[in-house]
Parts: sequence; C-alpha cells; structure tokens
Amino acid sequence: MAELTYREAVARGIAQEMRRDENVVFLGEDVAKAGGVFKATVGLYDEFGPLRVRDTPISEQAILGAAMGAAMTGLKPIAEIMFSDFLAVCFDFIANEFPKSRYMSNGQTKCPLVVRTGNGAGSRFGAQHSQSVENWAMMIPGLKVVAPSSPADVIGLLAASVRDPDPVIFFEHKSLYAVKGEVPDGEILDTLGTAKILRAGKDATIIALALMVPRALEAADILARDHGIDCEVIDVRSLVPLDTQTILGSVSRTGRLFTVEENPRLCGWGAEIASIAADECFYDLDGPIVRITTPHIPLPAADNLEDIVLPTPQRIVQKIVQSMN
Repeated sequence: MAELTYREAVARGIAQEMRRDENVVFLGEDVAKAGGVFKATVGLYDEFGPLRVRDTPISEQAILGAAMGAAMTGLKPIAEIMFSDFLAVCFDFIANEFPKSRYMSNGQTKCPLVVRTGNGAGSRFGAQHSQSVENWAMMIPGLKVVAPSSPADVIGLLAASVRDPDPVIFFEHKSLYAVKGEVPDGEILDTLGTAKILRAGKDATIIALALMVPRALEAADILARDHGIDCEVIDVRSLVPLDTQTILGSVSRTGRLFTVEENPRLCGWGAEIASIAADECFYDLDGPIVRITTPHIPLPAADNLEDIVLPTPQRIVQKIVQSMN
C-alpha cells in the first residue's frame, strides 16, 4: 500500500496500461518531456519513449482527430485535452464522430479511446478555464463519462476506461491533483458504472462527484455532530453508465435525496438523477429532492467570488438542515 497524490495516480494509471498493452499510446500538448501542464504525466516519456508518448501541436481538433484515426486502426489511444473547457473547440469529434462510429458502421468500426481532461474550478483560472462540463459529455449517446475523486479510483477507473471498447471522457478535477490517498500495490482495475457508498447513513442520501465528494463527506460529519442528521454519502464516479441500483437503493432507505454538483444548475447531472429518483422512488421520498449547485453564471476568477459560488461544506449543511427541518 502506497500513498500517492491524485496527479501521481494519473501517471501510474497510464503507465500500468501502457506496460500491459503495447497498443496503448498517449498524446497531447506538453505531455511528453514536460510531464504535462499539471505535472500529471511525469516519467511516461522516459519509460515509453517518443513513439508511444507524443507531444502534439496546440490544436484540440488535431489531437482528437489523430486519436480517433489511431483507435479505428487498432491502437488504444489516451488523448489529453488540457482544460475541459477546450472540449468546445473539438466538440464535433466528441458529439458526432467518436460516439457514432460503431453505431453507423454496424459494429464494423470500433473507437476504443480515452480523452483525459482537467475539469473544474478552485484554481482561480477564470471563466474559460474553470468550468465543470461533465454534463456536456453526459448528454451524448455513445460516450461513457467518468469523474474519479480519489487516487485509487483514478487508477482503477482509468484502467477500465482504457480497456473499454467505447470512447470514454475521463474528467480529472484540477483541484484534486495535490490530494493524497492510499493506493494498493499491484495492478488496479475497477468497473465503469459503479457508484461507491463512502459513508453509511439513515436520514438522507447525498450524491456527489469529484471535488464535491470530500466536501459532502465533511458536511455529513458536521450534520451528524452538530444537528443529529445521519447522511449517507455516495460518490457517483461514473455518470455514463450510471449506477442507478446503488443510488435508488439508498434513496429508498433514507427517504431524502440531495445532490451536490459543481456544474451550473441548469441541466446539471443532478437534474437527471433527480428525475430518475422521482420516477422510481416517488412513494419512498419523505420530502422534495434538493439540488445544491453552482449558480448559472460564468465562473469568476477572483478567489473570494469563486469560493462563494461553489458548493461548500457549510452551504451543504445549511441547505440540508433547512430542508430536513
């Protein structure tokens, strides 16, 4: 058992899959000798060399175009888009090309690739470099969408993504890169479409993703200690496929559902989960479903303003106490 940072787990996860399968290749801007702008790919170029770890021009369309061509001809590329906001630059590949190729070719063409990207706020990068855009990808049929919150999950879910026959958008939260966690020795392989219950509880269910997971756990501790409210906390981990069995089972037990989302409120991923829960668990609910989100605004760069708009443990506690009372 080793303690790794989230960013070190990214490099270990990529290396694990590149050692296992010589068809796995890695490409992106400044990912080779520089080790990535977030230093999440340090050491890969030294181990695997320039044929399998490649720097690209500053062109998101070129990166994903090359990755798609490589995937369709037998390789298993991992492509990095530095900031998830830049998925908008190459959205034709995300929306029209990757997810449609197997369907439109009647299974004759597969596109097994992973797009890794730095997602989320908290680093004071401003409105064009701080968005949480997992809901952009979630809405597209044919894509799988993953967002880990811990170093161990980074490795296991990245391995599952690389081995999956379909394209996966893998969101790494920029504000989690420095977070440390215990990681088992040896190969780690997780399963896409599985949520994790990180804290058991009987009074309410809190659903969270990525950076919001540790904040939800902190809020749950405060709620139990100061308000006598025992919350179950679930890390969604995978938005597509979505582990509805775990989520709905928890909601049916507790009777209350709260989502904690970093994405803007309008059309956020929690709205879909709320809709499913309302359909499937309506008669088990003891109160309205409550979504705790970022407002529908561009994210500010000023530290005090960015901190205000993001869900915090204190705001989570306030909303849950208000609703439960």
